[in-house]
Amino acid sequence: MKTLLSERIERSGPLTFHDFMAAALYDPRLGYYSGEIRPIGRNGDFFTSVSVGSLFGELLARRFFREWTEIGSPARWRIVECGGHDGSLARDVLDALERLDSRAIATLEYVIVDPLLEHQDTPSLTLPAFPHPVRFTRSLIEFASDPLPGIAFGNEVLDALPCHLVEWQAGTWVERRVALNPMGGLAFETCAIGDALLLQALIPLGGHFPDGYRTEVRTCYQSFLEPLVLCLKSGLMIWADYGFNRQDYYHPDRTAGTLRTYAKHRAGENPLDHPGETDITAHVDFTAVAEAAQALGGRPTAFCDQGTWLTATARDALLAQEGHPPSSHWRQFHTLTHPAHLGRCFHILELSWNPAAPTQNLRPLTL
Repeated sequence: MKTLLSERIERSGPLTFHDFMAAALYDPRLGYYSGEIRPIGRNGDFFTSVSVGSLFGELLARRFFREWTEIGSPARWRIVECGGHDGSLARDVLDALERLDSRAIATLEYVIVDPLLEHQDTPSLTLPAFPHPVRFTRSLIEFASDPLPGIAFGNEVLDALPCHLVEWQAGTWVERRVALNPMGGLAFETCAIGDALLLQALIPLGGHFPDGYRTEVRTCYQSFLEPLVLCLKSGLMIWADYGFNRQDYYHPDRTAGTLRTYAKHRAGENPLDHPGETDITAHVDFTAVAEAAQALGGRPTAFCDQGTWLTATARDALLAQEGHPPSSHWRQFHTLTHPAHLGRCFHILELSWNPAAPTQNLRPLTL
């Protein structure tokens, strides 16, 4: 991958970090997410809520089921999972939905969308037999002509969307691009910003930053959400990821940004070292995601840390467990919600395209 990127820079000049990250992660032949599906959890490069066990999917299913009942238990509805990985989360969600109400499964169309599906070993995504099979697709275009009420969601998807890198120098923003150093290796260089979308995205950040302040900005949230909006009506979106609202993300004290690489559970800070071999990620600006949704006719209805959201979602199940000995589910719940584990570092954002949907009474939205 490094050779491919170097040749591209020699031909066309320095790459925006957005384009570099897109190639390093999603190039069909050599990108990190192309080819064989990478394991997560103990034997993989990183650990997610799905790695904890089936409870995360079960609690998502409870929220999905509540949405289905609140919109009148429609005769046809759709769930779109973005980035289904190895199908583990889909299996957990569908198993739980079947236990909650067989009618919900009988009327459901479950779609896993992943632009790299044709390059992956998709037979490993085999799911249990349900009345309506799971559909795998690279694009949601075919579903836009038949929009259904339903839900789109993703777990640690937004953080892997390509971002731009910017730096505050002498009272203005400059962009950090990927160029070649005199020895032919990859190196960062700064240049003036010419991208209109990036310039527009920088306006809300203001200008009270120390010289040399570096951070990340994404301009692709709206283009990412739009196909999901088109294939849903009366829709709900749920995004679980690590990130902040804008005020916390771009705090002047966060001088080095949030960009990280991961390989074998080891974090790194130089994405130019091993492109295509390590995961590249940056936190999510949830305020920007909410604004993108509003531009598409939606509105935020909940934003809180994962511990708060899962506790509220699991309330009835927790009450039913009173007086019973602790189970493996209780241990999973502790890991998913405890502030010292995953409860505080991950956040949940709910977005609704249903005018009648209430704002979730979890805590005041601070987007």
